[in-house]
Amino acid sequence: MEFLRGYAGVETDERILYTPTSFAKKNLIYLQETGEICANRKHISQRDYLQSYLFMLVLDGSGRVHYKGREHTARAGDCIFLDCTNEYYHTPLDERWSLKWVHFSGGNVREIYDYYLQNGGKCVFQSMKFLAYSDLLSQIFRIASVDDGFGDMRLYEKLVSLLVMLTEESRIQDQDSELDRSIRDMTPVKQYLETHFQEKISLDMLADAFYVNKFYMTRVFKKQYGVSIVNYLTQVRITHAKQLLRFTDMPIETISQECGMNDANYFSRVFRKVEGTSPGEFRKMWLGT
Repeated sequence: MEFLRGYAGVETDERILYTPTSFAKKNLIYLQETGEICANRKHISQRDYLQSYLFMLVLDGSGRVHYKGREHTARAGDCIFLDCTNEYYHTPLDERWSLKWVHFSGGNVREIYDYYLQNGGKCVFQSMKFLAYSDLLSQIFRIASVDDGFGDMRLYEKLVSLLVMLTEESRIQDQDSELDRSIRDMTPVKQYLETHFQEKISLDMLADAFYVNKFYMTRVFKKQYGVSIVNYLTQVRITHAKQLLRFTDMPIETISQECGMNDANYFSRVFRKVEGTSPGEFRKMWLGT
């Protein structure tokens, strides 16, 4: 790693340029750079098509963030999350603009970022977890500053924690959108699926039972839980099937019926699609455990 301090347009700058091992770059989500900066109005930070993801906290002042052709104002207490493969720049609007940030990449971050956006995540947002984010970035900085041979794994743990927080955050952000100002809570629908999964269930039946438009119900359920009604019902059924396969000697045909799928062949196809193996093979793998 390398510590850097100070350059044009910057009053204070403390950062670590981190070089992950080849193992980390191949297998982990890995750190590229982290630090804090206090910039003035002369400072512009611009990147083009950088293979990185950037998370920043605005500690003080305000600035302008240009991202995907749009301008955003970021003020003290705001969070910023960007896919740097897109062109972006940020610059102070006040005399002093203090930021705390981390650049990272690797693994399946692209898919996680897309999932974040699909669930309503924004590139600039306010968060009740600001202090928790700040503490996590401080931990990342401390780990990166000590070369003890285990940094990559420790940083991986912290970066995954950051992504978990951001994914959870996307749901909170989405609740503030115009679409969701008066949404109906889908918890009763979810609970119904969990207790009636052995029965024949259709979207039309659910819509009638809960007095709600079918298309509205499916859209809001996915926004609230990040999965479609059909896929959630499948998850519940397959989870129950795995319990029966592991802890009973029920025939597969009976298990399929117990899971609300009366056609054993169809049950086997769905099970293989979800688990990557047949019900019988799954049972053998876990036999005696």
